[in-house]
Amino acid sequence: MGEVIVREIRYKNYGKCLEISNGNIDAVITIDCGPRIIRFGFIGGENEFCDDAPVEMNIDDGKFYLRGGHRLWHSPESMPRTYMPDNKPLKVEKIKNGVVVTQDVEPYVQMQKKIEITMEKSSNKVKIVHHLINKNAWSIEASAWALSIMAPGGLEVIPQPKRETGLLPNRNIALWPYAKMNDSRVYWGEKFITLSQNKEMKMAFKIGINNEEGWAAYFNHGNLFIKRYEHFMDKRYPDFGVSYETYTTDFMLEMETLSPLTLINPEEEIIHTEEWELIKDVTRPDAKDEKQIEDVIRKYI
Repeated sequence: MGEVIVREIRYKNYGKCLEISNGNIDAVITIDCGPRIIRFGFIGGENEFCDDAPVEMNIDDGKFYLRGGHRLWHSPESMPRTYMPDNKPLKVEKIKNGVVVTQDVEPYVQMQKKIEITMEKSSNKVKIVHHLINKNAWSIEASAWALSIMAPGGLEVIPQPKRETGLLPNRNIALWPYAKMNDSRVYWGEKFITLSQNKEMKMAFKIGINNEEGWAAYFNHGNLFIKRYEHFMDKRYPDFGVSYETYTTDFMLEMETLSPLTLINPEEEIIHTEEWELIKDVTRPDAKDEKQIEDVIRKYI
């Protein structure tokens, strides 16, 4: 590891992209569409993200493509507002150890998305700063919603809230209508919730939780991906008060963090920050063995 290098490349069928690397890890950002961080992984190694998400839908006179990788949306989810097509080239600004990519103002919605990606020189960490800018002539309430589509075959670990509240509850768990609590992919542990991505199970599953510890992890390809963010105890969150959501189907698993619901005045913005870390050669624990999970996780968190 050493100098952070930013260079233009072509990646698969995504056209022009920018690659950020430090000699050990790399991230690839689309600039002909998106924005998407379409790849993140060790140089020469597997992509920790799914970069082929075969979902598309017609929206008005355009088409929305899920594509894959990491993206920025605004919550609460709504059709067609959430699914505005993002098929145009981006404005690109190179900054120290990274880049800023900015999307055109979304038609109909009148929101603008900007993502700042910077990489550390001497560690396997990347900082992702998400900006949602209100270009409407009126105030709107929204949450910044950062979603990473992870490659199939992995195991996700989500910490359970452990705050002592006496006789009062200490967690919100949101369930989507299609989520079965007895789904074989999910394990409801005492300290952790685990979700296994299964390529043979197409049925969708999604849950949300007030993730007060502000991290989640994904084991895949012999590596450990950690996503960190800040959960604000005194703020309101969408979807019954959850700051973390996860979704899985047969080709991927999504790790999703949310900012607090915020009233955004015209020309103001929400800023939501994640930090990613990738650790090599980590043994994947058993999805239902919480002691084994904790022994592995606590080395890094």
